[in-house]
Amino acid sequence: MAAKTKKVTPLMKQYNAIKAKYPDALLLFRVGDFYETFGSDAVKSAGILGITLTKRGAGSSSETELAGFPHHSLNTYLPKLVKAGERVAICDQLEDPKQTKNIVKRGVTELVTPGVALNDEVLQSKTNNFLCSVYFGKTTIGISFLDISTGEFLTSQGNQEYIDKLLQNFNPSEVLVSKQKRLNFNESFGNDFHTFNLEDWVYQTDYANETLLKHFNTKSLKGFGIEDLNEGIIASGSILHYLAETQHNKLQHITSVSRIAEDEYVWMDRFTIRNLELYHSTNNNAVTLLNVIDKTSSAMGGRLLKRWLALPLKNVEKIKQRHEVVSYFKNNKAIHQKIQNHIKSIGDIERLISKVATGKVSPREVVQLKNSLEAITPIKELSSNSDNESLKIIADTLQSCTVLIDKIKQTINEEAPVNVLKGNTIAKGFSNELDELRGLSTSGKNYLDEMLKRESDRTGITSLKIASNNVFGYYIEVRNTHKDKVPEEWIRKQTLVSAERYITEELKEYEAKILGAEERILIIEQQLFADLVVWMHQYIKPIQQNAYLIGKLDCLCGFAQLAKENKYVYPTIDDSYDLEIKEGRHPVIEKQLPIGEVYIANDVFLDRETQQIIMITGPNMSGKSAILRQTALIVLLAQIGSFVPAKSARIGLVDKIFTRVGASDNISMGESTFMVEMNETASILNNISERSLVLLDEIGRGTSTYDGISIAWAISEYLHEHPAKAKTLFATHYHELNEMTETFKRIKNFNVSVKELEDNVLFLRKLIEGGSEHSFGIHVAKLAGMPQQVLHRANKILKKLEQSHSSEELTDKVKSIKNEMQLSFFNLDDPLLVQIKDEILLTDIDTLTPVEALMKLNEIKRMLVNPEKD
Repeated sequence: MAAKTKKVTPLMKQYNAIKAKYPDALLLFRVGDFYETFGSDAVKSAGILGITLTKRGAGSSSETELAGFPHHSLNTYLPKLVKAGERVAICDQLEDPKQTKNIVKRGVTELVTPGVALNDEVLQSKTNNFLCSVYFGKTTIGISFLDISTGEFLTSQGNQEYIDKLLQNFNPSEVLVSKQKRLNFNESFGNDFHTFNLEDWVYQTDYANETLLKHFNTKSLKGFGIEDLNEGIIASGSILHYLAETQHNKLQHITSVSRIAEDEYVWMDRFTIRNLELYHSTNNNAVTLLNVIDKTSSAMGGRLLKRWLALPLKNVEKIKQRHEVVSYFKNNKAIHQKIQNHIKSIGDIERLISKVATGKVSPREVVQLKNSLEAITPIKELSSNSDNESLKIIADTLQSCTVLIDKIKQTINEEAPVNVLKGNTIAKGFSNELDELRGLSTSGKNYLDEMLKRESDRTGITSLKIASNNVFGYYIEVRNTHKDKVPEEWIRKQTLVSAERYITEELKEYEAKILGAEERILIIEQQLFADLVVWMHQYIKPIQQNAYLIGKLDCLCGFAQLAKENKYVYPTIDDSYDLEIKEGRHPVIEKQLPIGEVYIANDVFLDRETQQIIMITGPNMSGKSAILRQTALIVLLAQIGSFVPAKSARIGLVDKIFTRVGASDNISMGESTFMVEMNETASILNNISERSLVLLDEIGRGTSTYDGISIAWAISEYLHEHPAKAKTLFATHYHELNEMTETFKRIKNFNVSVKELEDNVLFLRKLIEGGSEHSFGIHVAKLAGMPQQVLHRANKILKKLEQSHSSEELTDKVKSIKNEMQLSFFNLDDPLLVQIKDEILLTDIDTLTPVEALMKLNEIKRMLVNPEKD
């Protein structure tokens, strides 16, 4: 007997056809007053949203899983689905069910994905929601970022390391990659991003160029300064293609595409961004630098501050301009306070104008936009009247938009609703026809009162009542005691226990007039509002410009507030190579201290002539890492335009900041601690420049003590001998490295002072000149609450080790290896010399990476120490 075929209802047939077009998306299918999900989508939705999973046609051949929610709850449930990483296709009814006898037409009106969202509930106000596209060229990788909610469109290209840094900085919500390259992406950048794969043909030069030129309606891309970024252009074109695919065709707010100019900003690799905890931390509840310095009042300021932190400036003049404005605000409290207060009353005009462009703006949001634009006028006046040149330029560039403000005032009711369908959107006096219809609608009550009085007098029925219901509209109700007085022309409609209901010709005419008026009012309001929104498109660019300038002012006002609250000082930025910080503090740690405890400030001086490398020794927990990080953060704050936590700071412009902090494992990527450490250090050594600031913390901890000392020594030597003479802070617990100062004149020893008590240790956290004598690991273990038995045993073992492996003995060993090498080279008959000579001559030093050099050095060392094994 043949298997019973599954019966498919017309509704499910329609659903299956639409679902087939969006196989990768979760389909929200509008049925009446509900959005429904079916099959595997229903199982997934029920799990994410915590809603009930039921079955449609339970027990029948057409049985399928079902989960849904009321349509008016879309803004509650949609964000949860998108934040869970789902792509959501919203399928709406495209016609009024009352107007058709067949199945209602339906279609996808919007595809919302993690990177393509305009809903306020999905977006975070102070965070960009970037959609990213990555294109792997033959030798270069192209990248593009687009925030559809603000219209910001950025592109760049470079090597894997640079693209990795940008992905860390911009933290996109979704990344587009061609199907062919999805494995390349995961290998290069890990699995932490929501990715979506596009067809390979999308990533073509001609198609990308054509897509961009068509969107911007230009003849070339020269005006955007990206014409030479071939891979960047391909990545950018693929983003616009994806938007078209996801039903986002109203994109007039994307007015330009900008190049991320690598050479204009300080270079920080992904390890540095992570180590300095600029915007996120691996530790739960950790406070980041952004948490401490963000004093912005507006969404635009909050987003811009993140961009500034990701891309610190390298141009002395631009940095000084920011510092001068911060200084002006700090010294002119009244103006600073007034501008900040006005900024607080400005809404997210950048996202509001994007909603205008995409046709998703509500009447209430248009009023918000108008109110925000009105708040810009006093800011413009205050900035214009200041005696700061940068503020005057901002004032001149701010657009007053008075015509737009007046037009909105005339058109939209000040108490406008959230939805135009709720009525009362258009202001009184704007449309004569609308006012007449409204008059008819509101005068209805008087008309009915007059009719009631007239009919009551005519019939002598004193208890007449006029009301309406949904079944047969308006009616006259007569109690049974008076039904003998009802005129013949009244038509009976309903009989109740104690009364009867009638309709009259006059009442039916009135009803048609009133209902017609209300329907017409709604149509006119919708049309007038739609016309206004289209007219507003001409203000997209000026409002985007205003949004950027308000964001900039907000950041600078925030910096002034930060400086006042935390006693930050005006840093001196110059073109020298020196770094001189007096009484520097860690901006985050000082805010975490218990009340009453003072942060121990420290001086740091680095230059390229006398003190290029500072070797900092001292026990764990003494504050070595804090000194390293605070130095980088002070430089970083200065170069984004902020004042700094110090008594004074003179900073020779820094173009690259490198940090290698602690032995952070990357086991999840299948690499050992030591390998990760060496990869990161190799990246630093291969990229240093004359203006680099290098911070190395506990290099070599991932391997044995002697290997660790050798590697730390070799790295320090390399940095000292490198022609760039990069300024370096090297924190280590290897006290043997203190001996480097004897050989290398620009290496200086410092230690974080510790006061030894009878059976304990007090961390003074003060950086003083000179090396440290020994470690205090056991004291730290005691502070951590280690059992007494373990501490006692550790002390015994330490004494034994100190007797058998004193630092002098280790030094002697290093010296003996040196002597052995020298003796070997003088003895021409020594076969070991020939072997080492061959080993060195066969090595191509020009192509050798630092890590390979260290490995080669270790190999030669092994040959010297154990020649018989080789």
